Amino acid sequence: MVAACSIAAAAQPLVDPNTLAQLASKPDVRIIDIRTPKEYAEGHIAGAANAPYGQWRGPSSNPGELPALNKLTELVQRLGLTDQTHAVVVSSGANDTDFGAAARVYWTLKVLGLQNLSILNGGIKTWQAAGRALTTAVPPIAQSDFRPNINQNLLISQKQLLQDTESARAVLVDARPADFFNGQTRHVAAKTPGTLPGAMNVAHSVWFKPGTSQVIDAEQAKSVATKYHLTNTDKEVVSFCNTGHWAATNWFVLSELVGDKDVKLYAGSMVDWTQASTPLPMDNVPGRFKQLIIDAKLWFAGL
Repeated sequence: MVAACSIAAAAQPLVDPNTLAQLASKPDVRIIDIRTPKEYAEGHIAGAANAPYGQWRGPSSNPGELPALNKLTELVQRLGLTDQTHAVVVSSGANDTDFGAAARVYWTLKVLGLQNLSILNGGIKTWQAAGRALTTAVPPIAQSDFRPNINQNLLISQKQLLQDTESARAVLVDARPADFFNGQTRHVAAKTPGTLPGAMNVAHSVWFKPGTSQVIDAEQAKSVATKYHLTNTDKEVVSFCNTGHWAATNWFVLSELVGDKDVKLYAGSMVDWTQASTPLPMDNVPGRFKQLIIDAKLWFAGL
């Protein structure tokens, strides 16, 4: 119990390369490299296990959907994780969109019951910039028998969200760039451009140090959140985007850095919302002619 408390105390949401280097040798710390197998094989942090981002995502028709619990259980057991593990998520650090992958995996692990979680701020890019070495050695990892349960307090279903939009019980935060929010384009798997009714646009990019893939610190995050009136609210906050990727960054910052414990992630986001069997209410939906132009652009872009 003492060891577990010690780990929990050290589990800061964001860690820098020096902090991670100190943690890496601890027996209850597991570094999870979510890059592709090819990138991992070319060089990774010593002791890191590879669990590519795609393994944490849903099908191409609804990629933000949380995978089935049995699939996630197999994944975390293969990684040797337990509810006492301090898991550190590492992505490439290529850009601010890449951070969303790390935040989404962090959120998924928290949904599964892990509490001792961190993200390497800036990913492998920052690790190498700090002069830290990579290895090609693959560590042996003993499979765990951890049986996670879904923490429903961290996510929201389409049905629940519809009720919240109708009753105005939630603050809806759209993490996408403005062109998505304004209905000027859509995700290829979404049926309709636009946003959730009454949503506000807080693009995921506002949380990063200019020109980097590193998230700002907690005090700066609180200042930005205040600017958008996202502090001291008595309503639940729901973060969404196209597929729960950019939205994971907003969830991470608001929940883990700003400290709002009533933040939910709508995992399926606009793709899930627009695929409902009966059309659901939306804002910023363009006219039919504009939608046809958007459809044509997406079709040509996919060739």
